[in-house]
Amino acid sequence: MIELMLVSGLVLLICITSSKVLYKFGVPILLIFILLGMLFGSDGMVGIYFDNYELTRQLCSIGLVFIMFFGGFGTNWKMAKPVAIPSILMSSLGVIITAGLTGLFCHMVIGTSLLEGLLIGAIVASTDAASVFAVLRSQKLNLKGSLASLLEVESGSNDPIAYMLTLIILTLMNNSGSQLIVPMVIKQIAFGLAIGSILAKVSVYILRNSKFEIEGFYTIFITAIAMLSYALSEYVGGNGYLSVYMAGIIIGNSKIPHKKSLVHFFDGISWIMQIMLFFMLGLLSFPSKLPSVIGIAIAISIFMIVIARPLSTFIVLGRFNFSNKEKLFISWVGLRGAASIVFAIYAVTQGVVIENDIFHIIFFIALISVGIQGTLIPAVARKLDLVDNSTTVLKTFNDYDGEISSKLIEVNVPEDSKWANKSIMDSNIPEDILIVMIKRQDKVLIPKGSTVIKGGDILVLSGDKIEDLL
Repeated sequence: MIELMLVSGLVLLICITSSKVLYKFGVPILLIFILLGMLFGSDGMVGIYFDNYELTRQLCSIGLVFIMFFGGFGTNWKMAKPVAIPSILMSSLGVIITAGLTGLFCHMVIGTSLLEGLLIGAIVASTDAASVFAVLRSQKLNLKGSLASLLEVESGSNDPIAYMLTLIILTLMNNSGSQLIVPMVIKQIAFGLAIGSILAKVSVYILRNSKFEIEGFYTIFITAIAMLSYALSEYVGGNGYLSVYMAGIIIGNSKIPHKKSLVHFFDGISWIMQIMLFFMLGLLSFPSKLPSVIGIAIAISIFMIVIARPLSTFIVLGRFNFSNKEKLFISWVGLRGAASIVFAIYAVTQGVVIENDIFHIIFFIALISVGIQGTLIPAVARKLDLVDNSTTVLKTFNDYDGEISSKLIEVNVPEDSKWANKSIMDSNIPEDILIVMIKRQDKVLIPKGSTVIKGGDILVLSGDKIEDLL
């Protein structure tokens, strides 16, 4: 136990210190952690022998739950709403088209069976949210229009569709009967959306109307909701990843107490899970087996980068107001990453007959995608003239605080005010307007989200558009 803790602590420190240098150069965080895992693994310098696919699948599934929850929790829906429809279509129809085209390519060109080719296509069809977020944040790469929000919502929400497609193909390969596919798809989507939404709305109601005596219980409460949204959905046959992402979106974009601390807490948890997940995937790989799959992996990667992803992007976004340059850039940011490798592990552990080394094929595809596409995202954005230096990409995330205005205005609250007898979180005061202080008779109150505004109060407000409220 002591040895395990010692190794874990050293691995975390090495991951953090190494990423501090490479992160600034736009090298995706996924690539750094996976390469470190390979160095520690069976064929690496440290030589830790590890080949437990089932344990890796279980631990990585837990990691994906928190990564996907924070993907929704940290997305600013106000910024993403204008591109919600194209984003959702890209994360659903776009994934299906990409999977189908890639599957046919594997069958017709590489020579896999049709079902195995479609399985590979389904596994690599989703894009990696962690790498997309990391590149945009580390490079402070703000894109023109709503491109950043579109890419964030697409990459954060397309894993559930790829997961569902993977389950469908595995069902067919297990000869479980095609008649079960339609009910399974309906249950996956319906239960996934319903359970995530219901749990999120109930939790928001509880947080708004209850007060925990210990502030740390708020983070524990939301953690429990994230775990329940996944587990309960999977238990009844729903899509757990869709459920947890939906719960994150709703909770993260609701007015709840201690929201700022919750965002930072789950940001930290998400990073811990990413380090664990990516490092374990690198640890599980055997670099000595990569030469045997390089040809297949490179062929699939080139086809996806040049044909499958661009074609699906232009088909899905053809009716929307995006320029060809924007479509080309969206096509380029089709990073394959951790979720694809986890789904490959899931396929390996299901007991179906797979002729090719699907884990190492997907693993190498992810390395190519993240290493080449991910690193070149800033250069491609600048080449296509899609960088907007007038603002910051951080506004698309819920943890962005912005610049606090130095302008302070005192506002008297009359007895018949629409704010009177309402808590701050229920008063519909815009989020970019801060209540710095409340003067109530001879008392000065430090406001919280649950603080009730009363008639006769004097609010000290800070913001750029306070006059619009008066």
